[in-house]
Formats: sequence, structure tokens, C-alpha cells
Amino acid sequence: MALFEIKLPKTIVTALGLPENSPRRQQLKVLKKLLRKAQFTEFGQQYRFDEILLSKHVGKKFQDVVPVFNYNSIYKEWWQRTLEGVPDVCWPGKIKYYALSSGTSEAASKYIPITNDLLKGNKIAMIKQLLSLRSYEDVPLASVSKGWLALGGSTELQKGSGYFAGDLSGITAKKAPIWFQPFYKPGKKIAKEKDWNKKLKEIVEKAPQWDIGFVVGVPAWVQMCMEMIIEKYKLDNIHEMWPNLAFFVHGGVSFEPYKKGFEKLLAKPITYIETYLASEGYIAYQDKQYAKGMKLVLNEHIFMEFVPFDDENFDSDGNILPKAKALMIHEVEENKDYALLISTSAGAWRYLIGDTIKFIDKANSEIIITGRTKHFLSLVGEHLSVDNMNKAIQLASEELNISIPEFTVAGIPYNSFFAHQWYVACNDVVDTEVLRKLIDDKLKELNDDYAVERNSALKEIFVEVLSEEQFMNFMKLKGKVGGQHKFPRVLKGKMLQDWQHFLQKELV
Repeated sequence: MALFEIKLPKTIVTALGLPENSPRRQQLKVLKKLLRKAQFTEFGQQYRFDEILLSKHVGKKFQDVVPVFNYNSIYKEWWQRTLEGVPDVCWPGKIKYYALSSGTSEAASKYIPITNDLLKGNKIAMIKQLLSLRSYEDVPLASVSKGWLALGGSTELQKGSGYFAGDLSGITAKKAPIWFQPFYKPGKKIAKEKDWNKKLKEIVEKAPQWDIGFVVGVPAWVQMCMEMIIEKYKLDNIHEMWPNLAFFVHGGVSFEPYKKGFEKLLAKPITYIETYLASEGYIAYQDKQYAKGMKLVLNEHIFMEFVPFDDENFDSDGNILPKAKALMIHEVEENKDYALLISTSAGAWRYLIGDTIKFIDKANSEIIITGRTKHFLSLVGEHLSVDNMNKAIQLASEELNISIPEFTVAGIPYNSFFAHQWYVACNDVVDTEVLRKLIDDKLKELNDDYAVERNSALKEIFVEVLSEEQFMNFMKLKGKVGGQHKFPRVLKGKMLQDWQHFLQKELV
């Protein structure tokens, strides 16, 4: 037996400062647990989960036998039948709940299976994140016991033939334990409301009755809610209404573009906590106050693989190639972009979630989200990620002392070559040409490929400054208001056409 396979007594492990359980071991344990639970399902039978479990190298055997799926392929081949009430397809039993997710690029709703096993794993991850707050310095932990305002989707779920469907946040709130109810705001009645504008108005009306210490939600919608409260009650800041507000838990998009505008609404600093809670599961969370990234949830309910996001594994449209090579947690490197594959306790198997991540601290399994496989710009080899865009906007807005809460970028043809067209939301006074040059310069500093191509085939960048309201109106038009909906950072295809048509009508 190899030295590192020996199970040392806990006291020795602690004294030596060694990890009790390596990331690799934790992930293999999760994979085996998932395979055992699902081995008698149709999926488990077809892909011989029993043989994989008997293999000497379970992880590699799993990768060799089970193909990679995106949503369309796994839905067509497997998940579609669960909507018809067929049990034991990809996970034991019938699927009674589905998270509706349209992402940021596709109009049609995706039906993501949600099981009690998945919700249990999510809940354990949330509790661990809460417990991690004990290590935060100078943080008013008493605020945790105050009201929790969760700006999520409606708990009034759509009823199908033997199942319910809705926003994951709505499903989670609906199935929240009894002990959580006294803390939970806006309460059951308002939480059921499907009309986002009506829900916000009701929250604003009730706001003076609550003592909120914790806010959870997508930055754009939380900021809008606070602005409405401040305006209605003629406040200088939100702390005049909620003096114990100390935490903001956010996820789904980078908070940096929103931070400047958000902090104008506060009287004192609050603690920001980033999470990576996708419709498919709770993937990572910030477990230290000043952490640069989020720690992956490795030992609960999700097995993860990492596909290098490069030309060898993905085509120019962000589609994964047939011979793409997936790595396990111990094989990754820091500061490289990876597309994430997940296998979960809801019957997602080697599922391409669509996000790209980067390890910034491999030893602690800390990552940042860098973008989407479909949301990047590489018209001529500039390889511009959403992370690059977020940082350029952050740096430019800080230098000009302006707030840019929303932006999106499109690649366009230009004089036989190409250009980037930026659309930026800013309600402050700004010189468009100065902003254009700043964004361009910051991107050149952040991305060497971009700098090279700006002297070659990427001939120009254009910036159009719009109001935040125009961005929000487009989201309303697309039926993507509130909950976990975010404005896409990169526009392509039909979404770009719809956006351009929308702006033309706005100008008429």
C-alpha cells in the first residue's frame, strides 16, 4: 500500500497539517456513491455502472464508458421520458420537480431534474457556508438571526402531468424546513407572486415591517429593489430602513460591475458572499471573508470534470468536440480556463453545464467563474472571456468614477475585417469616446491575444451608452425578469438580432 493511501490517525493528520481527505479522494467517493445509487436505472444499466464500480480506476473507466452530454442530447435521449412520468431513467424513482432554466442565450426553457437527494446536498452545502461565517473578522454575526430577504422566483410552481416546474429558488423556498420560515422574507404569500413587478411593489410596501440582516439574490434585481425602497420612503440609504443589514449573498454573474452603484445605496460596508448555485446544483461558495475565489463542494452530491477550454476541445462556436479530453480534480492546473462537466444526484451525467471556470488556488480547490462556453468572443483569435470584460468594465468605471451596472458585447463585420460592438448601461454623465478608449486599453493589458489582434484583423471597437432601463426593458420583453435571470454578456445569433431590432424601435 502506498504511503499516501495509509489512513493516519486523526490526531497525527491534524498535527502534521495534512488534509484529512484529498480532493481526488473526496471526488471519487462522491462518484462511487452516485454510481451505486443509479446502477439499476436505465442509464446505469446501459452504461454498465456495476462494471465501472468494479474497475481499479473508477474515474477513468467512467470517463471511457459514459459519453459527454449537453442539455439537448441528454434531454432528447433520457430526461424527456422522465417528464412523461417514467421512473428510474437516470436516477431512482420519479422526478417530481424540474428547475426551469433558459440560461442567457436560449429562448426555450430547459427542464432540469430536481430530486430530494440533490436538494439535500444543496442544503448541506448552504449550512457549511453559513458555518464558515464564524471565521469572518469583525462581522456582526447577530445579523444572521435577523430577517433573510430572498429575491427569487415564484414558489407557485407550474403543474405538469405528475410534476411541478419552476425557478430553482422557488422550489428551494417551497421546500424550506419549518425552522427557516420565521427568518424567511418576503413570506409565503409574496413569494408565490409570479408577476415580478407586483412582487417588488409588495416587498417595498412590507419593507418597514422587517428587520433584514441578510439579502440573497442576483445583483441587478436586489439593487432595483433597494432603489425602490429608498425612493418610496425618501431615505438617504437602505440602512435607514434596515440598520442590521450586514450580508449580501450573490451569484450567477460577476458582482464587480454592480459594486459601485450598489454601495451608493449603503450607509456602511457590508459583507459580500459569492456563491455558485446553478439550477443543476450547489457547486461552490466563498468560505473565507477575503477569498479571491469560491471553494468547490467536493464531498457531497456532485462529481466534477474539467475540460480545457481551448481549440483542441471546442470549436469556434463553443461546442465541445467529440474527442475532447476531460480532467479530474487532481489533474487540473491553476490559471487555465476549463469548461465544467458535472454528474449529480439528480441524474445529470457528464453534463456540460455551459460555464467556464479557472482555478486560482488548486490546493484549496478555489475557483472563479470566467464565463460561458458560448459567451466569449474569438472572431479572429482574440479569445476574450467574460472575466476579461468584467475586469475591463470595473477598471474603466473606477477610473471615471461612474457606475456601469450592465453591459453586453457583440462581434460584428467591419470593412472586410471585424470589430467589437459594446453596449453599456450608464446613468451617469460620461464621454463615450473616453470610455471606449479606456475599455480598449484595459483589455489590451488584460489579454495578450486581444492586444495582438487589435493590431491585425480586429480593427475597431465601438461603444454605445444606453440607460439601465433599456437593458431592463429588453429583459421584460424576453420574459426574463427577476429570479435568476441575467443579461447575457455576449450577444450572438437570434438574441443579437432581437437586441438590435429592439434598439431600433427604441430610437424611433
